[in-house]
Amino acid sequence: MSAPKKLFIKTYGCQMNVYDSERMAEALGGEGYVQTDTADDADMILLNTCHIREKAAEKVYSELGRFKPLKAENPDLKIGVAGCVAQAEGAEIIARQPMVDLVVGPQSYHRLPELERKAREGEKALDTDFPEEDKFDHLKTRPQARRGPTAFLTVQEGCDKFCAFCVVPYTRGAEVSRPAEGVMTEARDLVERGVREITLLGQNVNAYHGHDGGLAGLIWDLAEIDGLERIRFTTSHPNDMDEALIAAHGECEKLMPYLHLPVQAGSDKVLKAMNRKHTAEGYLRLIERIRAARPDLLLSGDFIVGFPGETEADFQATLDLVEEVGYGQAYSFKYSTRPGTPAAERAQVGEAEKNDRLQRLQALLNDQQRAAQDAMVGREVKVLFEKPGRQSGQMVGKSEYLHAVHVTSDKVERGDLRPVRIVQSNSNSLAGDVL
Repeated sequence: MSAPKKLFIKTYGCQMNVYDSERMAEALGGEGYVQTDTADDADMILLNTCHIREKAAEKVYSELGRFKPLKAENPDLKIGVAGCVAQAEGAEIIARQPMVDLVVGPQSYHRLPELERKAREGEKALDTDFPEEDKFDHLKTRPQARRGPTAFLTVQEGCDKFCAFCVVPYTRGAEVSRPAEGVMTEARDLVERGVREITLLGQNVNAYHGHDGGLAGLIWDLAEIDGLERIRFTTSHPNDMDEALIAAHGECEKLMPYLHLPVQAGSDKVLKAMNRKHTAEGYLRLIERIRAARPDLLLSGDFIVGFPGETEADFQATLDLVEEVGYGQAYSFKYSTRPGTPAAERAQVGEAEKNDRLQRLQALLNDQQRAAQDAMVGREVKVLFEKPGRQSGQMVGKSEYLHAVHVTSDKVERGDLRPVRIVQSNSNSLAGDVL
């Protein structure tokens, strides 16, 4: 019996890429591959790429260059590029880096086994189509191995919003929702294998329409699964936050009190230039309605500073919005151009101004995050434990609010969901005592 081939996958970017990498590994598992944690002994290296950050393509080419010695030592080594950079660059990747054997876009990775066979036969394999068939219908059933207590589950892909700064509509395509039946089947399978918390994923997950009741209807159906204790979803768009989903936050016990709802800026002028199609006031009133349904909600968001045309007054409007909302967690970035997007052609804000604004915004967001954590001291939360901590006898898990919580106990195991009294707030985590 021949030894299994080894697959090394490096994943960049969002949780959806993490999910995609899992499914790609499963697809290639049927071709005799097992995953390895190092590229040094791999028979195939697969880079699952993201196109959101600055100079994403150049970083991929740099990474590929580091694999040249491995290819020289092992001519049978196959190297593939998947994900959004693969979609955006296509055949250019093979032209610039001939050592690459296959290129596959995020909507075609169910065809990986066929592409791998072509590569083994000496062909250059390329597939960046937006196929008509649903890739999820063609992926192999997940293997029955036990899983950790948490899992990602993609339910929606693509985006129709066309924000002026974003490449997602071009790399992931139009908004597509998976049928609820397929999602439910995969969710039940995950729970049978030990998963207790599922995070539903989508570029605009709350635009999900694969269920008659939208995302809220899917959440209520998932809540009926015995053994599934927690449900989360990300990432959302303010314009798709309907009344049923708002109500679910207040009424569905398994839907966790954490919401990632990006606003991007606090200036209506900048929001219009971004093509966000909502206003700062509309966003603030939406937050009021969600918090009325779930008063203890911890809110997270995304912010871009230095968008083309942003003035100091526009930036101050963003600071004012942050002050009014009060975020428990948030992500902030300097604007960087993406070739092919409308904003890339506009006059740019100076780099020094971007840096200054980012530092000021992050200081405010960090203060809010620390205040939210400090407010947890003395409270009782439920923690789903996921892994051992760095110290002996320590276990780490997540609270309902997605805070990392450390406890020292010899009576806690991975997968346990236990009440914990928070006794200390650290820089990026909480410490508590198991009750």
